[in-house]
Formats: sequence, structure tokens, C-alpha cells
Amino acid sequence: MTVTSPKNLTTAELAQKTRRAAQQLAALSNGERNRALAGIAQALEEARADIEAANRADREIAKIEQIPAALYARLKLDGSKLTGAIAGLRDVARLADPIGQVQIQRRLDQGLVLRRLACPVGVLGVIFEARPDAVIQIAALAIKSGNGAILKGGREAVRSCKAIVQAIQAGLISSGIDPAAIQLLTSRAEIAELLRLERDVDLIIPRGSNAFVRYVQDNTRIPVLGHADGICHLYVDASADLDKAAGIALDSKCQYPAACNAIETLLVHRDLLPQGLAAVLTPLHRAQVALRGDAATIAALGDQFPIAPAQPEDWSTEYGELILAIRIVDDLEAAIAHINDYGSHHTDCIVTETAAAAEQFLAQVNSAGVYHNCSTRFADGFRYGFGAEVGISTQKLPPRGPVGLEGLVTYKYQLVGDGHVAASYGGEAAKPFLHEDF
Repeated sequence: MTVTSPKNLTTAELAQKTRRAAQQLAALSNGERNRALAGIAQALEEARADIEAANRADREIAKIEQIPAALYARLKLDGSKLTGAIAGLRDVARLADPIGQVQIQRRLDQGLVLRRLACPVGVLGVIFEARPDAVIQIAALAIKSGNGAILKGGREAVRSCKAIVQAIQAGLISSGIDPAAIQLLTSRAEIAELLRLERDVDLIIPRGSNAFVRYVQDNTRIPVLGHADGICHLYVDASADLDKAAGIALDSKCQYPAACNAIETLLVHRDLLPQGLAAVLTPLHRAQVALRGDAATIAALGDQFPIAPAQPEDWSTEYGELILAIRIVDDLEAAIAHINDYGSHHTDCIVTETAAAAEQFLAQVNSAGVYHNCSTRFADGFRYGFGAEVGISTQKLPPRGPVGLEGLVTYKYQLVGDGHVAASYGGEAAKPFLHEDF
């Protein structure tokens, strides 16, 4: 089995090996790449005991170091979570081939044909906190899309990531593929080195805090696909079905509080005070969610629920745990303004039975995911049918939202002629272009 990050290689040399492996990978057929994914799945199954032991070791040290609860939740990779990650890898293999799809086929003139084809990006540099299962997702999407990947997980997950990448590389070897296609960095110093490798790394995907994403953007000339904080909102409109609102709020906050698509702020229309607000907060209180409310919330229900006064920073905080900020708004426009001002443009939802209100919310909230009457927890590449995701992009330019295979391919133009020259199409006797799509 190959060593994950050879000690005698610099980060630059490692990236060069990954680029060469990616070029070979891009030339493989869809069937060959799918067989590689099957080989990786088998290798992960065989290494299950080693991976789970490595994760237990990571978690034991994390407890001693008292890492934040949200980070610890993301770190955990037990048997069922590993099984799900391997199943997701196999799901990726069943997706359509993203490479070689003809997006444009146009006859410019007789014998002069233009085509635009989907092709791999090249080498991905992915930096993330905890979440060792993300290694499996990212590797699966990279292999399927013909890309190499250099991964850097947080130090709290280093043992888990090493065990997983070793299994992935073993699966690649068993499939006759250069294992350098998937590499792992293990030190903080290597991040700075990675960000300087614009000749060999084509896209950086940072997954972490806003401050970390900004650091990456400020310290590299490589294109960055940013996924920063997940400050998600649920707005309960005046016409909301309160049973729906309570169920959606409970799922959006409590189903997995550490996820970036869990809500951090609940906005409630003033007309629902006090009974409607109480109906929504009761299940959250029973689930032991710590509530932080504005003055209107405390005035309405402070005698019924333990509600701490919300501070200005609460509106822009990703808690990642069972804490929820609550604000009362006068109308739909105020809710939209709050979300656009304080949100991270990740995922935001309205609960309403008024179609016009839903349409206005969906049109005017500037987020990658805008929902009506459903949990924000659906913001996920697997749930969208992408098989997996490398992250969720909150930027405006595509790819946006959960980034699956389609976000890991670019395109190239191929022009095939038969001695054609541009001079023939200019001047007084210029030939006309046909521009016929076929």
C-alpha cells in the first residue's frame, strides 16, 4: 500500500504527481472510473475496523482537548455513518458520466465544426474541518469526474483521514489507477504551500469559518469555491400552518444541529404573538434548545419559556448546537431584509399558506437555497440526488448550493476544419458563417 503523503516529497512535488495521475484519470472511460469506485468501496469495507479505530482515537483526543461540541459531532464516524458514506460512493458510480457531454455542436461553415464538451477541472485542493466522511464523498466525486484531489482535513481528524485515504489509495491500486490521484496533507504549514501552487492546482474548496475562507481567498491566485458559515433562517409568516411550522422548526434545528444547513435564527410575524410563537417554541423547548430572543419575544413569552436576551452578534452567529435566536418582524419585507443582511446566503425557508408571500420570499431572498414549507436540512447533495457533495457554495456565480459532479467539470471548445482560415470570412469577399446547430 502506498504511503498517503510521502515524507520525501514537498507539497509541490506531491501536487505534480497528482496532476499527472489526474491526466491519466481523465482519459479513462466511464466504466473504468466506475470500476475504480467499486474498488475503493471494497477497500473501505475491508479497512472498516482500522477506520473506526482511528476515528475512536481521534475522538478520545478531541475530548481531552475539549473541542467545540459542533466540531466533535462532525468528527464522529461510527459504523452506521461509515456505511452511509460507502453507500453514497456507490451511488456516485451510478450517476451519468459528466465527462465528454456535448453542450454545443455547431457548423460554422461546411467542413468547419465547433463543439463544446464537458471536461474535468484538473486538480482540486479541498480543505475542511473534522468531517472525515467528507474524504469519501470528495474522493468519489473527484474520481467520477476525472479529477485528482489533494485533501487537508482538520488536525482533530488526522488519524481518521489517514486511514480512509490509505484505503482509497489501495482501492485505486487494485483498479490499476495511480493512487496519487487522491492525496492527503496532514500539517497546517502545507496549507500555505498548497495555496501557492497555481500551476498544478486548479480549484481550491475551503470548508470552514468565514474567516478561514477569507484567509484562503486572500492568500491564493487559484480560483476559490467558497463555503463559509451556515447561518440559516426559518421565517414563520402570519398565515403559516402552525403544526407545519413547529415540525419544520424542530427538524431544521434539532435533527443535526452541527450541520451547516441547521437553522440558527427563527423569524416570526408579529401577528402570531403570543399563541403562534408559543406553538412553535414548545417543541424546541422540550428538545432542550436554548432560546435567545429579542425584546418582543421576551415580552410575549418570557414568563412561559426561559429566554435569554439576544445580543447583536446572535443574528450573525452559527452556533452549530442547540441554541436558537428568535426575532419578531413586522412583515414579510422585514423578514427578507433581515435574512439578506445577516444570513450567509446558504439556505433559508418560509412557512406560509399564502402563495404570493412564498413567491416573494423565494424570489427576493438572496441565498443558494430558498425553501417553502420544508426543513432546511434538505440542503444536501445526497438528498438532491447528486450522490454526494464536495461542499455547499454560497457565492452567486455557479456552481452554487450543494456542489456535486456538475460543479467539478468545466468545458473546452473543439474546432475541426479542413484548411479553413479566418481571412476567408473577412474583407469585401467575406464568406458568411452558417452557424447551424446540429
